Formats: sequence, C-alpha cells, structure tokens
Amino acid sequence: MANILKTWFLAPALLLALSGCSSTPSVDHSSRYTLKQDRAPEGNFDVSELADAEPRYEAPRRAGNKSPYQVWGKSYRVVDSNDGYVARGTASWYGQKFHGHKTSNGEVFDMYSMSAAHKSLRIPSYARVTNLDNGRSVIVRVNDRGPFHGDRMIDLSYAAAKKLGYQSRGTARVEVAAITVKPDGSMFLAGEPFDPKSGSVMAKPAQEPVEPAEPAVESSRKALFVQLGAFGSPEPANAMFARAQRELDEPVRVRQVSTSNGRFHRVQVGPFVSEDDARYAQNLIESKGFGNSIVLTDTH
Repeated sequence: MANILKTWFLAPALLLALSGCSSTPSVDHSSRYTLKQDRAPEGNFDVSELADAEPRYEAPRRAGNKSPYQVWGKSYRVVDSNDGYVARGTASWYGQKFHGHKTSNGEVFDMYSMSAAHKSLRIPSYARVTNLDNGRSVIVRVNDRGPFHGDRMIDLSYAAAKKLGYQSRGTARVEVAAITVKPDGSMFLAGEPFDPKSGSVMAKPAQEPVEPAEPAVESSRKALFVQLGAFGSPEPANAMFARAQRELDEPVRVRQVSTSNGRFHRVQVGPFVSEDDARYAQNLIESKGFGNSIVLTDTH
C-alpha cells in the first residue's frame, strides 16, 4: 500500500517535470523563471560606490541583433547604427526574477550590474540614461531586448534604477543617449564627441557659433567653469540647474550651445578667476553628490 501511495504522489511531480522540459517556439518561455512576479533583491543593496559601465569598442555581433524580430505577435526592428540616437520615454527596471538567466545576446543577466534592455538599439552597446525628474545620469551596457509591455522604452537593471533614484516607484521619465565607440577608442554621445570620465559632451569650438544674444565684446571673454553636465534636451539640464541652485553656494547657469549635431544645454558653475579656485570648487561640488564634473574654459 505504501508503494502505491508513493507512486501516486510522485506521478504528478513527474508529469510536471516532463512538461517543464518540453517546449516549442510558440510556448511562453517565462515559465522557466522561478518567480512569477519580478521583485527587488532582499536587503538594502548599496549602490553609492557602484561605478558606471565603461564604454569600449566591441565588434558587431549577430547574437541579439536579428531584425525584424517578433515578440507576442508584434514586430520590432533593430537600428542599423546607434550613431546619433537620443530619445525620451519611460524607463522601468528588472531584477530578481531574471537574475542569473540569459539575456538576448547569450550573456547572463546580473541585476547588480549596470546594464539595460532596449527594443531597438544594437547590442551589445552603451547608453547614458538621465532621469528627467532629478537630473541624475548613469552609463549602462545594453545587452538585452525589452521591455515589451506598455509604453516603456528601456528596462534598467535594478542597480542602475536605484542609482537613478526610481527603484521604489518602478518607472521614471528618462532620456536615453547612445554612446558609440570606434575601433580607435574614440567615443560619441548621440553623435557628439564624448569623454566618459567627465560625463560631458566635448564641443568642437570651431563649430560653435557665438550665441546671438551675447554682445560681440562679451563673446570674446573666456573664463573657467565647473561643468556639471551637458544635455541634448532642456528638461534634465533644468532639473540639474534647480538642484545645483539649492545645494551650491556658487553661481549656476545653463548655457545653450548650437553645434552641427544640434543644440546642447550645459549646466555650469562659476566663473572662477583661476584654475586653483575652479579645482577647489570642483572638489566641494563633487562632495555634495555632483559626480562626473569637469573644469573647462567657456564664454563668460
């Protein structure tokens, strides 16, 4: 009798195991995940010392770049090139449910890394994501596809979302600017030369016309500034400007610069009369949470 009962209890488990091993392309593969609902990791994961992804040249790959591709009956296309890509939309995040499972290009998803999923950017690649509500920015490595529900534009890893400050809300309004890296190591943010160490777009002086609102005499005056960031749209620049005004004692401005690749909004502190003064101010500024600043000479 015991053997009969044992067989009776094992039979459903055996059937369940067999059904889990069989799958076809039309089956919903979400069944392979242990969790039905995504969630944050347990405990208080500290991201204060977590560094951004470091952009580097990676040769084009076939994995994850099939175009067009279909998900849940809807067709999507991968861009031919990430060069110049910049867009605004809604970001969400993914975490424990997908942790340890493969991404679209065969890598393993790590919710503690600075990574992201995007529907159309070529992978692997890099992007700067800016929270339009608070001005915070991170650099992530795009190595997955998604998100495929609602109007969401990009899925960040839990760690990246926490650095941007929206992990508790679930979504945020963001600007996504692609970072492309050439074989020689040169980098471009949304088509503009870019220095990841400073986090700022490096403008080309020869291509920058003098702003019409500035008198000719004023346009020749140069001074040192601490630049907090440079943005392709005014929203993140204004958000950072407002935060800087609240938290810093020095004058803050948003300088609009037109280049051959569009208009950029530079958030700058200053001017300063000497490099020593600017460097001293930069240290104070970064101690208040404004990372990735750069000292530069600009029109006063």
